[in-house]
Amino acid sequence: MTLTAGTIAALVCAGVSVLVVLGVRGQVEDFEREKTTSAALEVVHLIKRDRLPSTLPAGDTVALQVLNASGRVVSSSPNLRGDPPIASFQPTEQSVYTIQTLCPPAGLKGCMNVVAFRVYQPDGDWTVYAADDTIPWYVSSTLVLFLICVSFLLVLVTVLGCWRTIDQTLAPVDAISAKLSEITATESGRRVPVPPNHDELRALAEAANATLDRLDAALEQQRRFTSDASHDLRSPITAARTQVEDALLYPDDTDWPDVGRAVLGSLDRLQAIVSDLLELARLDAESARQGTDLIDLADVVRAELDRSPRAKEIVTDLVPGAAVRGDRLRLARLFTNLLDNAERHAVHRVRVIVRPDADMAVLEVIDDGAGIAPGDREIVFQRFTRLDAARSRDAGGTGLGLPIARQVARAHGGTLVIEDGDATGTVATGTTPTGATSTGATASTGVRGGRGARFVLRIPRADDERRPGDS
Repeated sequence: MTLTAGTIAALVCAGVSVLVVLGVRGQVEDFEREKTTSAALEVVHLIKRDRLPSTLPAGDTVALQVLNASGRVVSSSPNLRGDPPIASFQPTEQSVYTIQTLCPPAGLKGCMNVVAFRVYQPDGDWTVYAADDTIPWYVSSTLVLFLICVSFLLVLVTVLGCWRTIDQTLAPVDAISAKLSEITATESGRRVPVPPNHDELRALAEAANATLDRLDAALEQQRRFTSDASHDLRSPITAARTQVEDALLYPDDTDWPDVGRAVLGSLDRLQAIVSDLLELARLDAESARQGTDLIDLADVVRAELDRSPRAKEIVTDLVPGAAVRGDRLRLARLFTNLLDNAERHAVHRVRVIVRPDADMAVLEVIDDGAGIAPGDREIVFQRFTRLDAARSRDAGGTGLGLPIARQVARAHGGTLVIEDGDATGTVATGTTPTGATSTGATASTGVRGGRGARFVLRIPRADDERRPGDS
């Protein structure tokens, strides 16, 4: 930036210097022309008064010369004594004088501006020549030296001022860079200094600090994730190892089928955790992609409910028309995770609702359990997060089902949130635990319990399934 500023200053100074030289040269040329003309007019005045000497005083003019009507030199300045006429041109019949530049005039050196005056005399027209040096393009070396010195000083002042200003301006950037270089994963609590001025650098520092805040939160989440994952992975491995070691101590008294079933249970839990971790990794890698199949959420719910029996009563209210475009297997996994979570925490029943809502397809899974406090409704979607109540009631959960469900929802352009539960639990009559939707009138079945947890999934409906007036 300093080099650029210095170059621009030098170009500006060069341009201004050229303009100054051109302006001064024009003024000097006019002055010299007037001076030469005045000297010639003085000689004309002497001729008219018949007081012309044989030797003319040159004064400030380089050369003066007078020719009579026959073209003979009758008077001249000392430097032209005895020389022939310095020029051969004369003013036209319609003019009194004319000016030409000769390089050089006869008997002189260098280019000169020569003024020729026609003077009427009784014996004919006389001619007066006055010659003076032409002005060089640079006018004078003194002017050029002066302009060079001034330009150099201006460029120097510009460069130093620009360097100082930029150095002071970027000093906060150096401080930010130095602080950022000191921040590591083990010392991530530091923050960059914020400049006092409300400018772009302050905004940069604040943005950097906000980024560091997010990084700290991510690192903390990663630490918790690693700790919880290590604990959850270690538990089934430790249990299986303990069971095998105990059996090996007393092999003759061991019921090996029971040991195999116990170890298989631990392996099933370990496999579930690993599968959920792999699913989350795939969802993270494919977050920008989703399927394009036309899927009715009601059909997905029915298929999953028919797939296996449930320990709690499942009450459904499935309205057709909630069609979306996406991946059927992923949506089925989402619903299964929500249903498994609700079943683990329900007291008696779980309610499943599918309905179109304007341009959204809505899936609700409501249990009649103790519910989730508003402050914990986002925490439960963090990986390996299991509330204390969940840990005490559910020893088999991996803590990854709800994060997977939310990732699937986001991959389909939707949202998954926890809203206030349905205290009354009013549902349509005629529903069955298998998920078949009733076609009869509605009435209260008295599905009650605690406040309950209500998970609500909203995904944009497929364009070709939207109808005017949908509600």
